[in-house]
Amino acid sequence: VQLQASGGGLVQAGGSLRLSCAASGLPFSAYGMGWFRQAPGKEREFVAHISSSGGSTRCSDSMQGRLTISRDNAKNTVYVQMSNLKPDDTAVYYCAAVRYGGYVDIADRYSYWGQGTLVTVSS
Repeated sequence: VQLQASGGGLVQAGGSLRLSCAASGLPFSAYGMGWFRQAPGKEREFVAHISSSGGSTRCSDSMQGRLTISRDNAKNTVYVQMSNLKPDDTAVYYCAAVRYGGYVDIADRYSYWGQGTLVTVSS
């Protein structure tokens, strides 16, 4: 199984980024997909989740109103569009796959992880 995250980079505060995660080696449409992030010196935290069908989404309180998660099961890819970015959003962003629903904000529930993509927001 491979999850390849991309789209990170340097952006000014107030800017936008779209992250992508391309999956291979698993029945993508059977897995919920999540995004987590880890800032330097901090624990990994939940960002967003989308159900296997795309019909249900969930977002962290800190990103509410600034993030949209979507997926294209035909392309085995999940996306997260982030806007109005703040310096506190600076982190490595990871995508992950979870087989079943429930407690999707808990990292240990996820079976597969990508390598992460760095997002840096300058003030």
